[in-house]
This record gives sequence, structure tokens and C-alpha cells, in this order.
Amino acid sequence: MTPIQKEAIPVILEGKDIIVKAATGSGKTLAFGLGILNKINPRMFKTQSLILCPTRELAEQVAKVIRSLASEIGNIKILTLCGGIQMRGQIHSLKHGAHIIVGTPGRVLKLLQMETFDPDSIQSVVLDEADQMIDMGFIDDISEILHFTPTSHQTLLFSATFPESVENIAKGLMKNPLSIDIEHTVYKPCIEEIAYLCNDKLSAIPQILQLHNISNVILFCNTKAEANALYDDLNRQGIHTNLLHGEMEQFERNETIIQFRNLSTPILVATDLLGRGIDIDGLDAIINVDIPNQIERYTHRIGRTGRAGKEGLAISLVGEYQIEKFHRLGRSIIPKELPMFSNTYPIIPPMRTICIDAGKKEKLRTGDIVGALIHECGLTKEEIGKIDQVEHLSYVAIPRNKGEQIYQRFSNSPIKRKVFRKWLLD
Repeated sequence: MTPIQKEAIPVILEGKDIIVKAATGSGKTLAFGLGILNKINPRMFKTQSLILCPTRELAEQVAKVIRSLASEIGNIKILTLCGGIQMRGQIHSLKHGAHIIVGTPGRVLKLLQMETFDPDSIQSVVLDEADQMIDMGFIDDISEILHFTPTSHQTLLFSATFPESVENIAKGLMKNPLSIDIEHTVYKPCIEEIAYLCNDKLSAIPQILQLHNISNVILFCNTKAEANALYDDLNRQGIHTNLLHGEMEQFERNETIIQFRNLSTPILVATDLLGRGIDIDGLDAIINVDIPNQIERYTHRIGRTGRAGKEGLAISLVGEYQIEKFHRLGRSIIPKELPMFSNTYPIIPPMRTICIDAGKKEKLRTGDIVGALIHECGLTKEEIGKIDQVEHLSYVAIPRNKGEQIYQRFSNSPIKRKVFRKWLLD
């Protein structure tokens, strides 16, 4: 177990309210997941636990972990309730009941107010990334949601930082919570932090990628406008880049994250939407193209790399007039000059993604997709990359150097004796 799991799980099992301050990637989802599952009665088909998250991406990731743990128990239904998708389907799913609901505060509150599910059997409420939910203006929604639940429920609050706003919610909405701060423990993410002095950040990016041999990276910007501009500039230079921020449609955000995780896109330009909670396995580095305005945002950004005991790299680009702003972050790093390169090599993603117009609801399995690619397209199992599935779509990563050839053969090939519509993403 990680330190957070050693300290938090016994307290959760005792039924006490807790406030946990822990870095991202420290194993907190497993800690509260095991704790709440221990209380679930599979035979009582009512909502018994509620987990609130700041974003849909984090909610879906948490739900995935809980489902994996619950598979050892069996007959436990977990439902996600988030904004950005139609409520009609969520209301229909709620009619069939759920043991655990994972969702964002706005959508959960709206469905509670519509009386689409009964909160009277909720035994535990988890507030995951509580500081970000409060920063995003969800404090009133959270308070109202908690008033719907039984006064006897257990509240588990997890936060990577502990500003005054989190203290206030703890005082007003929790019962004698026990505080757990694992910063003093042996768990420390292994992240190398570097700062480079540069005014021309656009030309510095490919040089840094070459200098540190980076093959996949998140470039963080402070605003959506800055992220859009950097995305356009990099692609105009022929650097294969994708974009993620809060104004994008939900399906666009899903596809962006899927392509980044399956190595179809090596570079992701993002705002702080991605600075919280989303796991990207094996991320080489993050680059702060814009210096964050708060130390909390810096902490969350660099926490995307160096996860689960792996080494990580966090680089900040500091302009001539940003040196003082960078020092205010309180890091013991001295910005240094960036070594210059006469030539930089392009980063070519190893994979490309095919999207299939069928998913979990159509009973399409990953094994069906693998079988079709092997038998219809002549691929080996080792050549087939990551496969992701949502309700009505499936995404499969294939070798980029064979992308067009595979797609031409696969587009009209049957899967489970049926030809589904397919398209090639880039």
C-alpha cells in the first residue's frame, strides 16, 4: 500500500469523516474506493455512495477504478452523472438503480432536484479534488447536495492543497473530521524540475523536446485563448499537436485524451482542466509554457508526470519579465539559458487511431476488434495498440506507417459478421 492507503483506509473503515491532503498520483482513489465498497450491500439496490469530482474526465476515471475493484464483489452497479451529455439517458439509467454514483456537482444536484434518484440510503460521500471543485464555484452545489443526504452519512474529503475554502467546508459540512496529511511521509513524486530563460517560447519548444528526448508531453497554458494560439502555431510549423480545454465539446475532449493516451498524438496543449486527476501512463514530461498564477496550479500540473513511482520531468519557460513571477512560486530552481540547436527533428507519433461506429452498447468487444484486424488486415497482436470503448464508439490505435493501408482494408471489413462505419483520425 501507498502511505495514503495505509493511513486512510483504517480510518475510513471505522466510519469517521476524514480530510486527506495528498499529492495527485498517491493512490487516493484506491483508498476511498476500497473504503466505500466495504460498506456496499449488493442486495440492496439503492444508491449507497456518492462521489463528487470537478470534471467529467476525472469522474469517468474514478468510476473506472471503482468498477475494477467492484468486479471482485460482483453485482455492483456504478453510474456516472456528469454534464456535457443529455440527461435523458441518465434519467433512464437511474430508473434501473445504482449502488454508487460518480458525478460532477452541477449535474448531480439537478438530478436530485428532479427527484430522479433517492438519496436516503447514501452512507458515504466522497469529495474528490475538493479544492478545485470550490475554485470552480461548486461550493453552493456541494452544500445543497449534502443536505439531500442523511445526516448520518460519512464524508471523505480529498484535496491536493488545503486553502481556507476547504477548511470552511470541513467546518460547516463534516462531523469532527480527522485530518491526514501525508506530505511528511516517504511518498514523494520523483519529478525533476527545470526552468529555462527564453522569450521566444514557440521556437524553444522543439529544442527542448530534442534536448530531453521527449516523445510525449503536455504543454500547459493559462487561458483558452493562449492554448488555441499555441496549438495553431505549432501545427502551422508541422508539429503534430492536439488541444484540450473546457470550451470544447465533450466528445472532442474524449477523443483528444484517447489519442494522447494511445500515442496517436505526441503533444497536447492544455489549460488547467488537465492539471487535475487525469492519469496519463508513462508521460515523459510537462512544460509550463505559461507560468501559472498560483503555486497550487503549478503543483497540479507537474503532478501529471512522475506518477506511481516513475520518474517525471517538469519544465517551465520563463520570459524576461516573468522571472519574479516564477520566483513567487517558491521553487528552489534557478532559471538557466536554453542550449541552442541548429536543427531539430520532428516528433512523429508511432500510432494512428481508427474510430468504429459501435461500442459497449452494441456489445462490441475488444477481442472482436483485435480478431478482425488480425484476420482481415494481417496485423499481429503486438502491432495493435490501445483499444478504448465508450457507449457507441470504439477507438483502436494502429501503426502510423501502415495507417492508410490498414484503414483501406479495414473500412469495409466485417466485425462479428457486420460492417460498421469506420473513419481514420489524425
